[in-house]
Amino acid sequence: MTYTVYSETKCALGEGPLWHPTRNQLFWFDIIGMCLHTKVDDEQITWQFDEHVSAAGWVDHDTLLMASETSLSKFDIETGDTEFVCSLEADNDLTRSNDGRADPYGGFWIGTMGKNAEPKAGAIYRYYDGTLRKLVDNVTITNSICFSPDGKHAYYCDTVTDKIMRIALDQDGWPEGKAELFIKGANHPDGSVVDAEGNLWNAQWGSYRVACYAPDGTLQRYVDVGGLQSSCPAFGGPDGTTLFVTTAQQNLPPEALEKSDLHGHVFAVENVAKGQREHQVIL
Repeated sequence: MTYTVYSETKCALGEGPLWHPTRNQLFWFDIIGMCLHTKVDDEQITWQFDEHVSAAGWVDHDTLLMASETSLSKFDIETGDTEFVCSLEADNDLTRSNDGRADPYGGFWIGTMGKNAEPKAGAIYRYYDGTLRKLVDNVTITNSICFSPDGKHAYYCDTVTDKIMRIALDQDGWPEGKAELFIKGANHPDGSVVDAEGNLWNAQWGSYRVACYAPDGTLQRYVDVGGLQSSCPAFGGPDGTTLFVTTAQQNLPPEALEKSDLHGHVFAVENVAKGQREHQVIL
């Protein structure tokens, strides 16, 4: 499978790709650049912020729930205006938001981490029914937040452990019981998404690729992209079979710069698998 460059913009730290299912439109973030990008036809649109922004879920046709380093906010796509929803570690100057995704129950999961990846400075939260609740603490780099198609499990990881975890969910989408090991030796796992068949697609930071794991954790295959620091995948396109992958330009070694000049782009790979429709956030 051959990748193409979806956007000519290079992100310092591309993250949080989201295919909006009613707008048929991809949104993605540059965390270090403090901005949100999208494309309408061939025109790229960028919104600039005064703090780090990293992930979002769709609320309705014109609204996203957006995570920043201090809050969750409603973002109006048409006007660019934001409306405060709740604080997110606003009293901690050391941390920012990172990976996040809406769950099948209308909730929104969001991870935090130290701005310099300080050990165990981060946590994973869920916003649901007007309340933000901490689910996992002592995490260094929160990533891989995604959900099985039947809504029975959530996945997440701490990148520095090279492990992807799985935890059962109750009838309201809250974790129940203890998390279990899903993947060991995941090779610097970054963001993940689960397709309609339950396969987990994980961007492997530092590997120019996304790895696909079966529902039982068996490695199925790799999909290559043109950027070394592959950071997060998302399924989208008109029929949900395009895999979009964000990448970053952070801390690139000299040999990576010699190998490719595509680091930081968003890539698209066609006909990879059928994705789940991105879940709607219910506020």
